Amino acid sequence: MRPPEHIIAGMASADLRKELDCSICLSIYTDPVTLRCGHNFCRLCIDQVLDTQEGAGVYSCPECREEFQERPALQRNITLCNIVESFRSAQPDQEETGVFCTYCIHSPVPAVMSCLMCDASLCDNHLRVHSKSPEHVLCDPTTSLENRKCSVHRELYKYYCTVDTACICVSCSLAGDHQGHKVETLDVASEKKKQKLRNNLQELITKTEEAEKEVQSLQEKKRKVHEKSSGVTERVTGLFRDLRRQLDDLEKRVLREVSRQEEQLSLPLADFIQQLEIKKAELSRKMCHIEELCNMTDPLTVLQESHTGDLCDTEEGDKEDRERHDGRDLDVALISHTLYTGLSDIIAGVTGGCIIQEATDILLDINTAHNNLHISDYDMTIVCRLDTWQDRPKTPKRSQTYAQVLSRQRFSRRHYWEVDVSNSEWWRVGMCYPSIDRRGVQSLIGYNNKSWCLYRCNNQCYVRHGRTEIQLLGNVSSNRVRIYLDYEAGRLSFYDLCVPIRHFHTFTANFTEPLHAALLVEEGSIKLCGKRSKQ
Repeated sequence: MRPPEHIIAGMASADLRKELDCSICLSIYTDPVTLRCGHNFCRLCIDQVLDTQEGAGVYSCPECREEFQERPALQRNITLCNIVESFRSAQPDQEETGVFCTYCIHSPVPAVMSCLMCDASLCDNHLRVHSKSPEHVLCDPTTSLENRKCSVHRELYKYYCTVDTACICVSCSLAGDHQGHKVETLDVASEKKKQKLRNNLQELITKTEEAEKEVQSLQEKKRKVHEKSSGVTERVTGLFRDLRRQLDDLEKRVLREVSRQEEQLSLPLADFIQQLEIKKAELSRKMCHIEELCNMTDPLTVLQESHTGDLCDTEEGDKEDRERHDGRDLDVALISHTLYTGLSDIIAGVTGGCIIQEATDILLDINTAHNNLHISDYDMTIVCRLDTWQDRPKTPKRSQTYAQVLSRQRFSRRHYWEVDVSNSEWWRVGMCYPSIDRRGVQSLIGYNNKSWCLYRCNNQCYVRHGRTEIQLLGNVSSNRVRIYLDYEAGRLSFYDLCVPIRHFHTFTANFTEPLHAALLVEEGSIKLCGKRSKQ
């Protein structure tokens, strides 16, 4: 015999319910998301699982164990989300609601409907025999039946007052406080509210998706930062490992040179010492013979002794040998040359690498200098603000409005340069395109899209590019500023050379022209510092 329709529907509902369970929390999906392998999970559940896997360096699906080298992106399963919402609205969980049949007094039986007219909840069996008349209004199982009736007239709510935003009964709409107000049926008002909620939900979904994209973008940026940091760490470690090896080799080379010179000096000295020892023995023998003669009492014997005239003779060669050996010593200059040449080679290898660069020696272009500026003649690195007008010839490159000057060189690679601002309280330093204007407000460095600058005014520092200006915390404490350009990466950074070095700000841009160094002095003077490096 075929089972009753409600039992078949219940079985189908149970099968569908199993398909809607998250395999992690074993409850119906909440904000379901999908992995690349196709399995679905609650967003919160899978996020927690991925967080625990982060330390292992590899991620895997809890369902099929498929591995991912990077943290997988979570895509919201909108279709599954709609199915879950529809299932919940069509199949309320009777066990969770805790609403039982009013008429099953011997054992609690879950209710499937509640009657607003009877103020009772009904199971399947009692629902079949319940009155089908229109006044018996059925709804989902609820324990708050009183909330569906007017507290004044004890009638069911059937309308919604749009003026007072309240549910009302028929009597309320005909008399009382709601008389004459615009009212709608509960279905119409409910549908309007649902539509508004759907719109709000869609906005929230859009914002959630945008937030998810932003999270993924930040995670990607974090990954790239980690990769770059790992690469730089590896290069620095390799650099110092190579430095230690080169220094060890240099130490051995210098010590070999010291040993070679020592041996070169020691061998002749050893021969000379041996010769002197032989002469000492000969002199000792002669001394003994002389003493014997001196002790003789017979004058005839003393006078008749032959070869006594050369007993105390000295050889001129002994003196020359001593002078020759006394004048020889370690060649410290050669040892120093070996040491410093080796160190210079090591330093050149380091500064020529991709991690450390030398400061760039920049010269100022007097043809770009404003006529209230003086440029030092001997090295072209000091710019001083004057009250007197320098009658230089007009050129298309000369600054006409502001006391500015540009560098001779143009840069389109990686380098840095430094400036001493200790003799000025009001200045600007930065870089600009050669096509920057030379007249008018738009020619001031930092106040256009062709220049970037750091400036100090009234003991306060700022950075500026175009219309964007940022006030910095604190002043330049070291009176020395470093400007670092990484042209290909599109980065221009400013630093205070205090201890430790303080980073002011980094501009990012897609540079389209080579850049000049640019200076402005409103009072006093500033000086370029640096050491020439290859460009």
